[in-house]
Amino acid sequence: MIRKISATVMSVAAGALVLVGTASANHHELTPAQAKAREIYETVIGMRTAKGHGKVPEMAAYLASELRSAGFAADDMEIIPSGETAAFTLRYRGDGSSDAKPVLFLAHMDVVDAKRDDWEHDPFTLREEDGAFLGRGVADNKYGIVNLTQSFMRLKQEGFVPNRDLILVFTGDEETDMVTTRMMAYDRPDIAEAEFALNSDAGGGAYTKDGVVLPYDMQAAEKTYATFNVTSRNPGGHSSRPRPDNAIYDLARALLEIESFEFPVMANDITRASARAAAADVGGDVGKAMAKFADDPKNKKAIKVLRNNVSSSNMLSTTCVATMLDAGHAENALPQSAMATVNCRIFPGVEIDTVRDMLAEVIDNDALSVEQADERYVSSPASDPRADVNAALSAAITSRYPGAEIVPSMSAGGTDGMHFRRAGIPTFGVSGRFVELGYRASAHGLNERLPVKTFYEGLDHWIILIKTLAGSEQE
Repeated sequence: MIRKISATVMSVAAGALVLVGTASANHHELTPAQAKAREIYETVIGMRTAKGHGKVPEMAAYLASELRSAGFAADDMEIIPSGETAAFTLRYRGDGSSDAKPVLFLAHMDVVDAKRDDWEHDPFTLREEDGAFLGRGVADNKYGIVNLTQSFMRLKQEGFVPNRDLILVFTGDEETDMVTTRMMAYDRPDIAEAEFALNSDAGGGAYTKDGVVLPYDMQAAEKTYATFNVTSRNPGGHSSRPRPDNAIYDLARALLEIESFEFPVMANDITRASARAAAADVGGDVGKAMAKFADDPKNKKAIKVLRNNVSSSNMLSTTCVATMLDAGHAENALPQSAMATVNCRIFPGVEIDTVRDMLAEVIDNDALSVEQADERYVSSPASDPRADVNAALSAAITSRYPGAEIVPSMSAGGTDGMHFRRAGIPTFGVSGRFVELGYRASAHGLNERLPVKTFYEGLDHWIILIKTLAGSEQE
């Protein structure tokens, strides 16, 4: 069921100048645009949009009210309920002068849950201290939600008319079941017509303590996340009468086979470009191996060095590792079953069923089963970099960091982008986030944080992207 936004949804007035940094010593005035962005940030951080709390529809309604207050028509917005959660879309109508297909802008409203007792302060109250914003979702991904929302609002208020349609797609369960993600990617013809998608939940830049700007990682591919249950079963029996086909021992032998197995080395233009760009920064033998691998992905010496380095080995191939065990039912009984959870990060373009079959072949024991534990994840192809996206991203980044290089990259984790890529929509992670090298945002963890500097400096990021991709020649 799709529910249109009611014209009576309450709107919140734009904020005037306010003081920022109530928890910091150095207060400074914000522009109205910055103040409004911070207001939205504080409001959405205050909503516990984790699974089980039913707050995502409330957040979607709030964002709709903000966008209506900026001038968007209620008929151009939709809240799409899905159980306790929801998705939200908005179409920013263009004048059609470019004859170009729409562009999607992706973010997710939900967060990983956080318990008050585990945090130093309430995780669902935005705090600002020591130059950082703290709270669940300040980085993943309410930063993206706020950045896209305030950008669309500002563009609408200044009278900007794009030369093509722009579509916001905010999902409501990216961190869990991805039902809304799959619905938006596969079941919506209006979304499927998009030429490409820009994802706020991936990509980003970094700089050193000395201010040297490192290459910006534009996510153009991501490994598929897939979990398999490897299970051994037999009748069991009394522990006083051991039998040769003990389920735990059978499983243990299978896991040792998985541990020693290396998936075939794979490479694409994205991973090679990423390795080449990282080589100089990494330095040493690993850096040299990265450069050699970028030139020749079949270089055995380079592969050996990269395989033996935990920071680079996962770029070479699919990886699978045992993460959990469940076996037996009593201390004085032989186990009737033993199960291991094996988590895999699958190289772009490789099907999940192919990996499952390879694991079964490696185990080589018909008495054990290998079954996918979670059907929400799918294999996903890489997206070939586009000149227009690169040019727009370069304009947005170099406005803050002149000379910054853009490098296509592959993520080891998963985002909404996997489903849009699989649906045939090229997707690129182009977050406005820039942080100091080594900065720990602690997304999904305790005391999640984002530098205040990063938040405010990135507010124009998407506006520049949009104007470059969808502005008239006079823009």
